[in-house]
Formats: sequence, structure tokens, C-alpha cells
Amino acid sequence: MTSVRARAEAIEADITTLAVDAIVNAANSALMPGGGVDGAIRRKAGHEIDDELYRIGRCAEGEAVITPGYRLPARRVIHTVAPVWAGEGAGQEQSLARCYDSVLALADTHRIASIAFPAIGTGAYGWPGEIAAKLALGRVAAHLAGCAIQIRVIFCCFGRADRERYADLIAKLEG
Repeated sequence: MTSVRARAEAIEADITTLAVDAIVNAANSALMPGGGVDGAIRRKAGHEIDDELYRIGRCAEGEAVITPGYRLPARRVIHTVAPVWAGEGAGQEQSLARCYDSVLALADTHRIASIAFPAIGTGAYGWPGEIAAKLALGRVAAHLAGCAIQIRVIFCCFGRADRERYADLIAKLEG
């Protein structure tokens, strides 16, 4: 089996431009239009994604739902809901970890071979970048280590500092 490090990478890009099997959307629990990553994805995907999310209705914190990518280069979008950061010691790490677990479970079910994650929770939900990145890498590495499917994971970062943070953590995975 290929190493986790060989299957994960960090890039600086606009997630809506990636031609992968799935991109991940940081959504709200009502699956209503939002800003940041969610707004960018909805604008590029077209109104059909809004219609689909209205039909689905809701998504609980830590859970995920999947839709077609519509006008995006990505075939699918997996929407997940992070908790709002309440500070260290608030016990929210498990809920954010469930976001990654739920997304990866859907990816397995739908035989997704390439997936791009944004820095879930670090925008309007206020998660510190370092905490969110370590948690994300930990959950993804655990999944990849036990996954027979050769899935490629991209951490798509909006800025250079985030990309460097993820790249450093990936490099340390099998150090």
C-alpha cells in the first residue's frame, strides 16, 4: 500500500477550480447559502446545487451529505458542518473530527479516488489554523492507513501560510 504521505498533498488554490472526484464544502447545518468556501462553491456550481441542498434540508454538526458538482470541474461536492470554535477545552475536537470521518465514509461509499478539503472550520467558525490542521491530518492519515482504496487527498488552502502549515504536517507524517 502507498504511504499516507504519498497520497496527501497541500496546495494553494481556489477549490472550485479543481478537477477531482469530490471537493468538500464547509456548510451550515441548515444547508442554506453562506459566504466563504460555501458561497464560492454555490456560485460556480449553479442554482441546481441550491435546489438539491434545499431538498436535503439539514445536516447535523459533524455529519456530511453529498451532491453532484453540477457546473464545477469536480464531479461531486461533499458538504459537512463543523462546530463553531468555543475555545480550547470546550470539547469540540470530536465534532470536527467527525466531519472528516463522515466525509471520508461518503467518499468510500461513492468510490471517490480524489478529494480536496478546504481548512474546515477556520473561516467564519473561528477554529485556529494549527488546531484544525492537526486534527484534519490526524483523521485523514488514520483513514488512509486503513483504506484499501488508493484515494488521493488534497488540502486546498486559500493562502500561503495555511498551505505551508499543511505541507509541514504532511511531511512529518512518516518523518
